[in-house]
Amino acid sequence: MLSAATLSVFVPTFMLVSLTPGMCMTLAMVLGMTQGVRRTLWMMAGELLGVGLVAAAAGAGVAALMLKSPTVFVLFKWLGGAYLVYLGVMMWRSRGRMAIPDELQDRQRAAPGALWMQGFMTAIANPKGWAFLMVLLPPFLDDGRALAPQLAVLIAVILAIEFVCLLLYATGGKTLRRLLARNASVRLMNRLSGTLMVGVGLWLALS
Repeated sequence: MLSAATLSVFVPTFMLVSLTPGMCMTLAMVLGMTQGVRRTLWMMAGELLGVGLVAAAAGAGVAALMLKSPTVFVLFKWLGGAYLVYLGVMMWRSRGRMAIPDELQDRQRAAPGALWMQGFMTAIANPKGWAFLMVLLPPFLDDGRALAPQLAVLIAVILAIEFVCLLLYATGGKTLRRLLARNASVRLMNRLSGTLMVGVGLWLALS
């Protein structure tokens, strides 16, 4: 297990990193705006699974091998990025299930599986996430203790912090939606959401 001193350093360190705007947090904000916080939980579930797998691989040293074979990353990055760009363009044009309808009460619902896959792909296909966890985790692991229990605790902490931050961003997106809705700016909301989604897609593909 990990000592209280180790956790007292790790928790604020990862909290600061998670709160920093990134691909997953921006995606949570966009979906919070267009789908609502409750529906965005599907995306969060996929993203958290992806982050958990990346963290486990990083802690076990698998990430070092993955980063030496970038072909897999390139494939995931371009496929995931292209899909997000497509969704962003459709949202910008006020079309598709991700867009906000003219009548807010008639909001279309994206399929849970599609939301889950967005989160999972964004987490798995982010090479910066792999590299960051490779750097972050080893200093907090004690070679004199069993690796699995330490890694399990760190991953649990990572997922808890990540979930809280995703909720904050999704709630912020929902709040922004309400503020814009007061002025009946549905087209503006769609264009803002679409632009952000395209930005996340390009970020993912070009990172």
